Amino acid sequence: MDEVVTQIRKPVTFNGPLEAGLRVVAILGSAHPRSFDLQKLVAFDYLLVHTGDIGGPASLHPPAPLQSAELLVRRRLVERALLLMMTRDLVERDFVSDGIRYRAGENAVPFQSSLASDYLRKLISRASWLVRELGDKTEADFRAVMRRFFEKWVEEFQAAEKSLGAE
Repeated sequence: MDEVVTQIRKPVTFNGPLEAGLRVVAILGSAHPRSFDLQKLVAFDYLLVHTGDIGGPASLHPPAPLQSAELLVRRRLVERALLLMMTRDLVERDFVSDGIRYRAGENAVPFQSSLASDYLRKLISRASWLVRELGDKTEADFRAVMRRFFEKWVEEFQAAEKSLGAE
């Protein structure tokens, strides 16, 4: 007889698809009717919780060692978040001539208006600020903002390497 093995999966609540999905809906809801590609959403997801780093409102998440490296792990997380939010019509995917873009779905605005926790209200407020500040920047100007984070990331890794005794 074949043995069926089931895996017990623990739900990921901290920085899982649901949490990232809430951030993506906040960004796209604030940008409506504009749409963004995956790469820009990954960057926005990072910047949304670190707005203080770019001269905006106080960051929602505290600084952490090597926080710039967060950008490297966000792509898959944001992809999973988008898929989850699309199942509830909170996000829509458009296939356009220059690739795939995402925009707020039919239920995004009513969903956002139903959120009442202090953290989520702050998240939505910062998403509005972020979209106002960076949503209409040219690709070159946006890359210049993001380049600052990669330069900081290199500096952070070099400092960590020195502290470990590397030359």
